[in-house]
Formats: sequence, C-alpha cells, structure tokens
Amino acid sequence: MVQTAQAVALFHDKKGRAKDYPMALLPLIDTHGHLTDFDENTPTRALARAAQAGVCHLVSPVDPADDATDPRHLMYAFHMWCKDAHTLIDAQRQAGVSFPKFEGQEAHGRTADAAEIAHFVRIVAGVHPYGAKAYLEDPEVKKHLIFILRCPVCVGVGEIGLDYTCGVDHEEQRRAFIEQLDIAQDWGLPVELHIRDARADSTAEAHRDALKILKQVGIPKAGCDLHCFTSTPDVLHDFVAIGCSVAFGGALTFKSSDEIRDAALVCPQHALLSETDCPYMAPVPLRGMEAEPAMVAYVTAALAQLRLEHGEADSLNQTYQALWDNGNALFFSNASKLDLSDQDAWYPCLTS
Repeated sequence: MVQTAQAVALFHDKKGRAKDYPMALLPLIDTHGHLTDFDENTPTRALARAAQAGVCHLVSPVDPADDATDPRHLMYAFHMWCKDAHTLIDAQRQAGVSFPKFEGQEAHGRTADAAEIAHFVRIVAGVHPYGAKAYLEDPEVKKHLIFILRCPVCVGVGEIGLDYTCGVDHEEQRRAFIEQLDIAQDWGLPVELHIRDARADSTAEAHRDALKILKQVGIPKAGCDLHCFTSTPDVLHDFVAIGCSVAFGGALTFKSSDEIRDAALVCPQHALLSETDCPYMAPVPLRGMEAEPAMVAYVTAALAQLRLEHGEADSLNQTYQALWDNGNALFFSNASKLDLSDQDAWYPCLTS
C-alpha cells in the first residue's frame, strides 16, 4: 500500500476537508499539464505545490491557435511563472517547508530534487483538433507554431490528433494532423496525441482513423505519446504495437473506469506514462476539483497499486521507476537543466 504524506495538507476536497496525498516513492513526472488553463489556481502556485508533492518534471502543452495571439507573450508568461515559482519555493524552504529529494535518482547528472521543478518545465506545441480549420486557413497560426518550436524548452509537437466529439470537419482534422505529424518528423520531435471518439461510438472511429494515419505517415522516430487514454485494452494494444507510449491520468481512478484500468494492466511497462491533463479530470478523491500537476501523485500511486495487485509489477517502486524513466526518455532525453527564471533560456522566443 502506498503511504500517505500527512505533514502538509496540500489538498482539500469540495467540502474543504483536508485529504492525505500519496507519498512519492520516487520522483514524479507529469507529461501533460496545462499551465495556461487554470481558473482557480495560478501557474506559479501550481508549480510550487507540485514540488511539495514530489513532482520533478513537467511537460505543458501550448496551442498557438488558442493560447495567445502573440507567442512571445505566451513564452514570456512561462518565463515569469518559472522565475516566480523558483522564488516562491526558495522562500518556502527558508520558512521550513520540505521538498522531496530522491537520492539515487538522477535528472541530467544531478540528484532528482523536486525543489528544482522550475528548471525542468518543458513545453510541447501543437494545434488541437478543435483548431484544425484555423491551422489550415490562417498562416499566422502555422507561423506561431514554428516560432514556439524553435524555443529551447520546446521538446515536442502536441497535442495533435482527431476529436470526433466536436463539430470540426473530420477531413480538416485529418489534414491538420498529418501536416503536424510531418513537422514532428522533420524536426526530430516526439508527438503528444489527442484522440477522442464520438460519444456512444463503440467502433472507436477516431482511434481507427488516427491509427491508419500513423501507419501511413509513420511514428516520429523521437516517439509518440497517446495522451489521456480513456479507451479499451484492444485500442491500447493497437497503438502500442506501432510504437506509441500511453499516458494515464485522473480518469484511471474513477469508479466507472474499469476499461481504462484493464487497459493499464495490459500496457507494457516500457510504454507507461503518467499525466494529469490539468486542470481537467482531477483524480479521486479530488474529483470535481480543478486539477493541478501535484495530483499526478494520486495517478502514479493508483497505477502502481493496480499493477502490483494484479501481478503486473513486483513492487510499487517498479511502476514508479518505469513512469519516471519512460517520461524522461521521451521528453527529457536531450534536455539539460535550464534556468527558466533566466530570460535567455527562452531564446529565441523572447528575442526574435
């Protein structure tokens, strides 16, 4: 059983009751957390809280069709969030707040230290299926995407894919998806996929169409992350078979998510990833709250416990280690520590 950390009441449910959170047995990684979409939280506060929970690395997606009209403003915002988070964490440490440090676990030649999360925020950039029409028709959107991809802290293309729950023309979605896959191939970057089937669609049409495209275009050599997995074991098998990794988030913990848990059990260890997709889909026991990167502690603990109980792992640590190693291999393999509080770390984004 995963132990809980009770020293600091990081989380409260909708009734204001303090909730214990799982102790991070090893460094945590959130491979998909939207810092740009909070209503109640702030990115700076969310980063500091994530550090307290043991999160050492974060990948945050940005969408040039949705997040900002001028990508320089968006990159400057990230710069300031990281700078302010670093300052806040330092102040909290001086006030006696503890942050997990994981001896024996390295992050780019240094001991993994959650207090340094502000140095290990990375972004992926891509146009969501909702923005497919804008991507295809507005040259400024493509220009902004390329601008962000040039940023040293941008480590992938995403989230891109197909979403058949919305009214955007399916053919336009497919065209935008293919074009951005080609960009990832050309730039040597991994991709984060957003694939959603239409509601009540038992045929998994969006997943089948995406799979067909991936087979035709090819999986980027740098890797592929099927983000926020909410489908079936059979669908998971098809994507893993062509080389995709699979990210599980808060939905894994929902009472009604038996199929997702079944999929998590058949997922090969080398393909497992952890995420929050914050601020959406907060995990149990915080369902209904605004999610944040710190909540990946619940996702990781639930996934580790599930795989241990069903014989898919020999220990909790085995799954924790796999999630840390897999996320780093996909998004941080060529990344070094950057002082993201330093404007130069965002060059050329802030100087172009």
